[in-house]
Amino acid sequence: MIDALFVEPTLVIAATCLVGLCVVAFALLRGWQGWLELKRQELDRAGHSGPAEIEGGAGVGAARIELADLKERIRKLEAIASGVEL
Repeated sequence: MIDALFVEPTLVIAATCLVGLCVVAFALLRGWQGWLELKRQELDRAGHSGPAEIEGGAGVGAARIELADLKERIRKLEAIASGVEL
């Protein structure tokens, strides 16, 4: 029986591939769990940092106003590019 395992190289190759696949899957799983833990820590830090702010230090309300202003400016630039008068 033991000689049959050493005689059949296909079985040895298949077993080696299966073990290698398990090792790679385990390593990827550990990496995924580490990445999830990192993201959890980032979310915890962001949750305790206080009120949300944009680059200039303004609050969320000012960010919405700034975003609306930028959208309006983009709309005007697109109109200029297409040759339409506002």
